[in-house]
Amino acid sequence: MPDEMKPNMDNVQGELMDMIIADKSPSQISDRIKDMLFAKTADKVDGHRSNVASQTFDSPDSETDDGQIEPEVEAVTDTSMSVAGE
Repeated sequence: MPDEMKPNMDNVQGELMDMIIADKSPSQISDRIKDMLFAKTADKVDGHRSNVASQTFDSPDSETDDGQIEPEVEAVTDTSMSVAGE
């Protein structure tokens, strides 16, 4: 989130106090609090997003030349001959 969009907590508290003093409706005050919390949460999520994405998608497992990850497959032993007694 750009710095100009981040809420300044001193300004926010003052704004909330002004809304309470002006006898704004509780729903308006609640909506403003929710907006502030959403903005603060979005900022924290954006801060962690690249770290989580790199941990999730940048695994050092066997990658092919074209960047595709190949699933690891266990070798299957053919036991049909021993089961049939041959």
